[in-house]
Amino acid sequence: MRPLLACLLLVLALPASAQIYKYTDANGNTVFTNQPPDGTAAESVDLPPTNTVEMQTPKMPADAPGNSSTQSEAPYSVLRLTGIPDEEAMRANNGTFIVSVSIEPRLQPGHRLRLILDGEPYGQASNVPSLQLTNVDRGEHSLAVAVVAGERIVQQSATETFTVQRISVNSPARPPVTPPRPTPRPAN
Repeated sequence: MRPLLACLLLVLALPASAQIYKYTDANGNTVFTNQPPDGTAAESVDLPPTNTVEMQTPKMPADAPGNSSTQSEAPYSVLRLTGIPDEEAMRANNGTFIVSVSIEPRLQPGHRLRLILDGEPYGQASNVPSLQLTNVDRGEHSLAVAVVAGERIVQQSATETFTVQRISVNSPARPPVTPPRPTPRPAN
């Protein structure tokens, strides 16, 4: 069993140590190949050993964002939501409204803004400081904005609590919803 394994390993190692041949073709061109040509004198080429380089792990500069020494410092001096009422309920009959983000300094390249509604990421991350919420249920909610780089949260604002007030489905002020009429089929 061992001699068979040794032969198998030698056969697998042969392509790694393939010989290179050099010859001149009928047009005077120099040709390099791994198979000696039939009927043409070819010389064997000795190749130097291949170069190898140890992989170096990059070191982050001391002032790079995400470096552990600067991780404790927030990259944004101001990050807060604006446009949310403090003491009164937010009137949004269809549950759709826009909040703004106050951020200083400007959003860095690769950073995006993402809303956190009731502790969960909401909507797509964006580089626009005006974000829309759609079809938010009535009642009390918490909202924050986070600066993200990919899926990693770089910095998050304080959480704001607010109440959404929507028109009741039973309200007489609400227009009646009429189901669509089926389209009659033509008679054959």
